[in-house]
Amino acid sequence: MKVMKYIVTVLTVCVSYFASGQGYLHYDPIPDVTYEEVADRLSCIESEVPLNFNDKVKGFIDYFTIRDRPYTRQVLSKTDLYFPIFEAALERYGLPEELKYLSIVESGLRPNAISRANAVGLWQFVSSTGRMYGLNNDWYLDDRMDPYASSDAAARHLRDLYSMFGDWELALAAYNCGPGNVRKAIRRSGYKKEFWEIYRYLPRETRSYVPQYVAVLYTVNFAAEHNLFPEHYELLPQYDTVMVSQYFHLETFANQLNVCLADLLAMNPNIKRGAIPEGTEDFVLRIPSDLKEYVAENRSVLYDTASKVGKEHLDYLARNTPGSTYGRVRQVYRVRSGDVLGLIAERYHVRVSDIKSWNNLSSNMIRVGQNLNIWVMPTYNSSTKDLYVTTSARDVNAVIPEPGQKVHYVQPGDTLWEIAKKSDVSIEKLKSLNNLKGNTIQPGQQLIISSK
Repeated sequence: MKVMKYIVTVLTVCVSYFASGQGYLHYDPIPDVTYEEVADRLSCIESEVPLNFNDKVKGFIDYFTIRDRPYTRQVLSKTDLYFPIFEAALERYGLPEELKYLSIVESGLRPNAISRANAVGLWQFVSSTGRMYGLNNDWYLDDRMDPYASSDAAARHLRDLYSMFGDWELALAAYNCGPGNVRKAIRRSGYKKEFWEIYRYLPRETRSYVPQYVAVLYTVNFAAEHNLFPEHYELLPQYDTVMVSQYFHLETFANQLNVCLADLLAMNPNIKRGAIPEGTEDFVLRIPSDLKEYVAENRSVLYDTASKVGKEHLDYLARNTPGSTYGRVRQVYRVRSGDVLGLIAERYHVRVSDIKSWNNLSSNMIRVGQNLNIWVMPTYNSSTKDLYVTTSARDVNAVIPEPGQKVHYVQPGDTLWEIAKKSDVSIEKLKSLNNLKGNTIQPGQQLIISSK
């Protein structure tokens, strides 16, 4: 009878339908695992970080092993790619290796992950904390997206938090909500010093944070026991590095090397806009290792060519992109105590006037709890690169606006006639200002609509 019950349980299936031209059934047996078995397995894991097990942890384990198995498989496909980087950083500072699982809780192992609070990268640093640990970011580059730099910073941050509290569970909680909130919870609890003793006084998100960490650690270590295997493994090619200290257009460089742009971007996820800006000193660019010799021999020609594409357009976008939402991604920011529009605009690399326009604000007054729509340029990749208007055919004769000239960014559905009418200029004048030979325009194209 027990054998039959086991067989029936193991044969319980989750049937999923995948629309890929033709649907097919995918059978995904989910083994039945008892509470006691999970507790026993956790107790067998050697860990400096406490792995307390309770109903809350079990609930998250059920989520990762039963309710969202595709997410777990996706994470498992990236562990071989990122865990060695994390392990090296943690070892460098004498920290427990098992802290590497924290990045899964933070970002799902996505180097370009961006939270609603604008925390970025594998380790989800906000701008201020990132800069404290040497992770700079601007319109072009963001060190928080670099796996190596951000992992080193995360290890140092975790080391500092542990030195504050002398307890790994509290250090993890502080990583999520900040040391101040953990100290506040300790005071409100009557100066208790353990996570589960101050649990009810912590912010709601942080109450889930440490249980999720334990659940993730368990799930990755016992994935096979839950019939969870990655459908593929993500690995980067062997790479070497070259130094760049100039404006440098990545797609042009990739084309010269006959390298897939997506692969080059994956090696250098901190390049947000597809280019390294002028004025950068000794940027470490990763390239396939088998091309290092060729790049060294042809450096002058390769670098010179990469320096001549798209610079003016990207510079203009960086400085003057108007309040249009075309090609941008909407994020919702919830105003916090102490926020002002200037700081929010700086955080998202937009202008105060843009935020006011997007949210119909007549003044700079904002209130705590208010939701603001922020439209940001997406990170440069193979599918979004045309939004940057740098190398497409329509840019060959594009005119760069001079100071004092007004610009219109073409929206989907715009016609030259409509733009001319709204701008109170003739079509011929509009074509003359923009060196247009015909009446064809493209979404995202910039048009000068007035003389100086």
